[in-house]
Amino acid sequence: MNFQQLRSIREAARCGYNLTEVANVLFTSQPGVSRQIRELEEELGVDIFERNGKRLTGLTEPGKDILKIIERLLIEAENLRQAGDDYSDQTKGTLTIATTHTQARYVLPKVVQGFRNAFPDVRIALQQSSPEHIAEWVLSGKADVGIATEGLSQFKDLVSFPCYEWNHVIVVPDGHPLLRKTPITLEDLSNYPLITYDVGFTGRGHIDQAFQQAGLRTDIVLTAMDSDVIQQYVALGLGVGLVAEMAVETGIDTRRFSALQALPASHLFAPNVTRLAVRRGAYLRSYILDFIVQFAPQLTYEDIRQALAPDET
Repeated sequence: MNFQQLRSIREAARCGYNLTEVANVLFTSQPGVSRQIRELEEELGVDIFERNGKRLTGLTEPGKDILKIIERLLIEAENLRQAGDDYSDQTKGTLTIATTHTQARYVLPKVVQGFRNAFPDVRIALQQSSPEHIAEWVLSGKADVGIATEGLSQFKDLVSFPCYEWNHVIVVPDGHPLLRKTPITLEDLSNYPLITYDVGFTGRGHIDQAFQQAGLRTDIVLTAMDSDVIQQYVALGLGVGLVAEMAVETGIDTRRFSALQALPASHLFAPNVTRLAVRRGAYLRSYILDFIVQFAPQLTYEDIRQALAPDET
């Protein structure tokens, strides 16, 4: 039994039993992956995978239990490596952060700046994607922490911490009729084409929920992941923008969007909570703990360690 066999089993399940994709992930050949899987099955004396000819189609009942054990073993192997790195040199390494564009662009710069001052020899890798992919990267170990608004608390193998609360704002061009409305209602907004985030991003669910509960139909003419992109199209007159308040909290960027104004919308949409997630049971190097506390100062090192204890249930 070796770690390459264990990784082949785990990645086969993660990659939908596509051995070509598994080979790409593990930087090996498809026949090599098949051999590793078969050798482990022979050693254990059970079939881990169901097959249709040579093609894997799913996990057997024993395979489901074996996969859980394999995942724990690989997590502990990674924890062992991380612990060794930590004790050999606590000030060097790489911190990989998976997050959304909004967090990376508007929230993280000050935190990263402070972190770099404290740990100048730690490299930082920012990966930007959807909350679903962020969760997958943290679960697979490709990222140390994930930061997003929606979805991170839905994965049982992630521990997510609430960090801060924020609201959406309305962005309109100068002279827009909504500037004369006090207060703006959902019905007012529904009379205009809207530009906001893609489904699953940056609190979009609360926007859709508010209109649905009010029984109002919306004309969302354009969606994007990037708050700057949304504001750009609002400036072109394509519609009314709904963006995260941190995108305009220091004022509209007059160098790019001089003709835009932001209006409050906290009375229209439920507040959003940004969460930071790490893999349950993971060993976090000291500088990762420090980053988490800088991002969410209400947390303590002990809070984080207790929350990360493996779930025995």
